[in-house]
Amino acid sequence: MRLERVWLIVRAGSQAAQRQARRCAEELRAYGSHVTVASSGLAANPFPGLLATEPDLPDLAVVLGGDGTVLGAARHLAALEVPILSFNVGGHLGFLTHERSLLRPAADDPEGGLWRRLLDDHFALERRMMLEARIFRAGDGSGSAAAAQTTGAGGSASEAAAPETDADGPHAALNDLYFRPCLDEISPTCLLELEIDGEVVDQYRGDGLIIATPTGSTGYAMAAGGPILHPGIEAIVVNPICPMSLSSRAVVVPPRSRLSIWPLGESNRRVRLWKDGANATLLDPGDRCVVQRGPHPALLLQLEQRPSYYRTLTHKLHWAGSLTSSEASPN
Repeated sequence: MRLERVWLIVRAGSQAAQRQARRCAEELRAYGSHVTVASSGLAANPFPGLLATEPDLPDLAVVLGGDGTVLGAARHLAALEVPILSFNVGGHLGFLTHERSLLRPAADDPEGGLWRRLLDDHFALERRMMLEARIFRAGDGSGSAAAAQTTGAGGSASEAAAPETDADGPHAALNDLYFRPCLDEISPTCLLELEIDGEVVDQYRGDGLIIATPTGSTGYAMAAGGPILHPGIEAIVVNPICPMSLSSRAVVVPPRSRLSIWPLGESNRRVRLWKDGANATLLDPGDRCVVQRGPHPALLLQLEQRPSYYRTLTHKLHWAGSLTSSEASPN
């Protein structure tokens, strides 16, 4: 692959990530790359500024941080078809990231270093399904949500410099979209009606509803009791959060499904939509949120020659039955 232009996206507030970014920038510039470094975090979104000021899109975005930093990059760069290479530097769980040890100096790498591997195309490219949400407001006579315009790969960054979304979308997510009550003075529960492909499926009364991708099935959805899906599968997980009905269960639907979610109840029962843990917008009863598979997958570089999702699960989720069992495993 080409490395003429590289963006280094660094987790905000992480000294370790900042130090690593300086070393990566020096190495890349030695290869003749034009490098731009930017910090990303809950209070720092570098992408609108980068897209507005950089003359061209990068050949690669290198993320130094945790899963949250990767998710933020994917929401902005997937539609632009910019590949993402991520390392867990200053992050926590790191489901989506490579181990920091793979950033070792070229002198310690038999393949000549990370950047030489990329230049020689010694990597794989994973395409991870994303979700997209659009909001249809009650009483909106147009009957359509706000449209979004994106620029494909090869376009200039300035041409893609429009804001990521407005309040009505589209809202992109790599992990999940979820609905939670937005209430200050009364019990934080909500009533949500779900329609799939034009058919009403259920009304969920409880703490909310999660719509997740296979990538996001090991996140909030898993914590709420949902299934784990291999990222090689394309499907959508619908998972209620603490429902007040024992019959309300997680379901997995085909990737081409069209999901519509309505908040129900009194006018003060507002619901907040979240995308990958970041605020998206507020919905009033009568508003409708339509969720579908996103038109563009996230492009994630994979460095391991024989990657194992099950090894990742075992390591990250501490699946160590043999360590707690009195019987040793033959494996």
